[in-house]
Amino acid sequence: MLRKTYDWVMGLAASRHAGLALGAVAFAEGIFFPVPADVLLMPVALANRDKALRYALLTTVCSICGGSVGYAVGRFLQPLGRWLLALTGHADAIDKVRDAAGPWLAALIATPIPYKITAITTGLLGVSFPLFIGVSIVVRGLRYGIEAALIKRYGAPIQAFIEKHMGLVATAIGVMVILLIIALKVFS
Repeated sequence: MLRKTYDWVMGLAASRHAGLALGAVAFAEGIFFPVPADVLLMPVALANRDKALRYALLTTVCSICGGSVGYAVGRFLQPLGRWLLALTGHADAIDKVRDAAGPWLAALIATPIPYKITAITTGLLGVSFPLFIGVSIVVRGLRYGIEAALIKRYGAPIQAFIEKHMGLVATAIGVMVILLIIALKVFS
């Protein structure tokens, strides 16, 4: 199934609707969509490397707009927010996060948890919206910006590396984020 999805994405990346699809996926990911926007950003950026950073900006803006809707659902439509968390298999996320994060709720936005979960949960927990937006801009912007810059610079070889070592790349990114959170806790 993953291979079929990948092939579909590669075909879409070469189409004239690539930017629209990328924006829609990034937006939807912040609310309910189970596929991360990176899955489409990488092939779209690879298909048009001159526009890679533009695509990263588009992905960042649309992702944060979608995350803002997710935040608003958690903040103002709490029953719907709890239902969406349950639908994604994270019904107990709010209790776990509240107990584990305590004063570190802002770090939640930077964790390698799916963005829709962090967006809805930070809304449910009443994290400041400007803080949510600020951390989202930094974290999402860096994530998509680095991906696009690497693809722009290295092109096809980076795609081959990512395809071959997808699990390793995802694990390395997750470990770096966790180490950053630990460092913030230790040094504050």
